[in-house]
Amino acid sequence: MASSSLSALTCAALLCLCLLQVQLTSSLVLFRHHHHQGHRKRPSLQANQTACNLFVGSWVLDDSYPLYQGSSCPIIDPEFNCQMFGRPDSDYQRYRWQPVNCELPRFNALYFLARMRGKTVMFVGDSLGRNQWQSLICMLSVAVPPSQTQLIRGDPLSTFKFLGYGVSISFYRAPYLVDIGVLQGKRILRLDYISGNANAWRDADVLSFNTGHWWSHKGALQGWDYMEVGEALYADMDRLAALERGMRTWAKWVDMNIDTTRTKVFFQSISPTHYNPLEWNAPISKNCYRETAPVSGFTYAGAYPDQMKVIQSVMRNMAKPANLLDITTLSELRKDGHPSIYSGDLSPEQRANPDRSADCSHWCLPGLPDSWNHLFYTKLFF
Repeated sequence: MASSSLSALTCAALLCLCLLQVQLTSSLVLFRHHHHQGHRKRPSLQANQTACNLFVGSWVLDDSYPLYQGSSCPIIDPEFNCQMFGRPDSDYQRYRWQPVNCELPRFNALYFLARMRGKTVMFVGDSLGRNQWQSLICMLSVAVPPSQTQLIRGDPLSTFKFLGYGVSISFYRAPYLVDIGVLQGKRILRLDYISGNANAWRDADVLSFNTGHWWSHKGALQGWDYMEVGEALYADMDRLAALERGMRTWAKWVDMNIDTTRTKVFFQSISPTHYNPLEWNAPISKNCYRETAPVSGFTYAGAYPDQMKVIQSVMRNMAKPANLLDITTLSELRKDGHPSIYSGDLSPEQRANPDRSADCSHWCLPGLPDSWNHLFYTKLFF
């Protein structure tokens, strides 16, 4: 009986989503044909803009959000679980992204699982990719009993399976995308090699990549001891030049190894940080601590990340360009969405010193990464 009810529910959901897809076709086709335009700079609102641009818009409060409760999601890491670790406000969970001149289709977990039956989605990258991976699992888990799921944690690969649908949602940790080797006890970031990582990605049906933050880390946070270019080792080099070299290695691998008629490839743009309150005109603040609302409007005063110029340049020259999910500006508006001091990774002493310890890089769940996945869902199916 439960199986029959679920089948009926699935069919009904599919019928509703099919009707919605027909309604959306006329507007969504506009950004399908033009999704590579505007990537050379920050997406911006044009005075005469009439076409849909998914990545230009504003944030609106919506009482139908969040799409899930953090307490009921089986996978949120402590560093993203802000409510569990004492965040006193919750409006940051209730903002919906509203693009200019179009409506996003409502996220439907059953539709996603039905469309992806028997397939694998893999997020590849750093902890921001893990943030998004966990968000998508939470968004899908509301539709499936816990008894019909399985989590296999590992390093570098973790997989969450929806057993009744044969759907696997995986995260592969590769913060630079390119390989890291060890030589005489030293970590070597190999800018021209990617096969050590990439063999694990080859068979996925949907691949979503991200990189960026780890390329700028120095000191104790730096993830390598030497960079390798060709046959030479360097103690350091221009970080944007290194990112470009690594990105071109990734792009070459995609062009040579991915059949884009079978596998859909996405690249998620740079996720911003909020450590400089002058960017949102709050000179008294030190960082994102106590920020409880987005920046209003369509634009952000802070600088567009230099890394985006590298990513856009590399992607323009790909033979098989990935779909760019340009979430940078819309995420810049969300100064309220970070864990700040409400992270399970912080000690009580660190929480008592938000000026130095606030996490303004990652994002609370439920929260902003749910909107990333809503855009991912839209680009994947509509």
